[in-house]
Amino acid sequence: MDTDHTPPNLTIQVERNPSESRLLELGIKSWPKWGCPPGKFPLKFDAEETCYLLKGKVKAYTKGSTTGQFVEFGAGDLVVIPKGLSCTWDVSVAVDKHYKFDSSN
Repeated sequence: MDTDHTPPNLTIQVERNPSESRLLELGIKSWPKWGCPPGKFPLKFDAEETCYLLKGKVKAYTKGSTTGQFVEFGAGDLVVIPKGLSCTWDVSVAVDKHYKFDSSN
């Protein structure tokens, strides 16, 4: 078995423009904030992360993707990144986001 490839169940989920009531329900405004400038950032997620992008534009290339597959998301998107995923964020517009780690799974 090739261990370089991300298992198919490790996919980034993007919810485009969630409603204000959904954001309030999640309590996003109380979550910590994180930002980064444009560039390429290799990331490994040791816990599931949910984040809401206030600003920015990202293409996330999953590790082991030989076909250049990526998930694109940006300002106004609610993104869930699964535990165990390794990916490279190619940030074209500086990111400002609220985030939360779920350590329960």
